Amino acid sequence: MGYCEDIREMIGNSPLIIVRPSVAIINNEGEVLLIRNVGGTWTIPGGTLQLNESVEECIIRIVLEDIGIKIIKVKLFGVYSGKELINRVEESGAEYHPVAIGYLCTEYEGEITDNRNKKIEAKFFRLNQLPEEIEPFIKNKLVELMGNLKK
Repeated sequence: MGYCEDIREMIGNSPLIIVRPSVAIINNEGEVLLIRNVGGTWTIPGGTLQLNESVEECIIRIVLEDIGIKIIKVKLFGVYSGKELINRVEESGAEYHPVAIGYLCTEYEGEITDNRNKKIEAKFFRLNQLPEEIEPFIKNKLVELMGNLKK
């Protein structure tokens, strides 16, 4: 079990603050990499910070484990928190209050390898042609990113 699972076991379904680094990976064609659990909602790669791990180490680990891409360099895009990010797990009733740390990555190595064990699929999308099944918060931030990239 990971750190959050250990804490969740101790506190039950009480709200839990977590640190959640995420990364918008942009390829040479200006497309953004989105992932989703098969049949789910598209989002950018991200995960939960573990003990003794920096946020940069966390996002590098998650992306490599989930889709086989090795991140070379990241740049901070923004730090986000608040009511719009609260996540409630329907099955258990657990509530998470993330502090999301968004990064931008244009330097990476490797090819996408869909993780069949975790049932994750990954695909690059044009920033102006994002899928309809995307998390609204992520879509808004990608639109903001698209504006910044044009400057």
